[in-house]
Amino acid sequence: MQHLGLTADGFIADQDFFTEFRYRGMPLSWNGCGPVAVYNLRHFLGQDAPLSQICAELESLHRVNMPGPTSMRALRLYLTKYLPQARETTGREDALRAAAVSAAGVFRYWEGREPHFVMYMRCPEGDFRFFNVADGLEDCRMTMAQFGAEHLLGGYVALFCL
Repeated sequence: MQHLGLTADGFIADQDFFTEFRYRGMPLSWNGCGPVAVYNLRHFLGQDAPLSQICAELESLHRVNMPGPTSMRALRLYLTKYLPQARETTGREDALRAAAVSAAGVFRYWEGREPHFVMYMRCPEGDFRFFNVADGLEDCRMTMAQFGAEHLLGGYVALFCL
């Protein structure tokens, strides 16, 4: 039986369905966008790893063991280990330009008033498929320009892309 939060092709679309996992002292459903984005990027590359293992390893990379979002430092250390080919770009415009020509990646930005990580992948038609963006946008397709206009609305933006 397929987990309710997974797409038919094995990506995590909605962290809300993963209450059984804990990350940084909280249910993954509340605080799981970092591990979800990492899981999806590794799944895209055929590097399937158990979500529980990803959560534990990411959690161990934080300097302080306390509740909170995934830090950029922890994500950077994790991706450097498993995806050394990923390159980091910061700044909204530079990140959008790099993402537009990439195969896949993970954005870190502010969705409303909360830091958020989202994984995307290029579709054969040229647009992009995004996972776990927001309620109603758990598995959606849009152009990179549309994603930028609707979601990269202010604050710090970083991208790890392939």
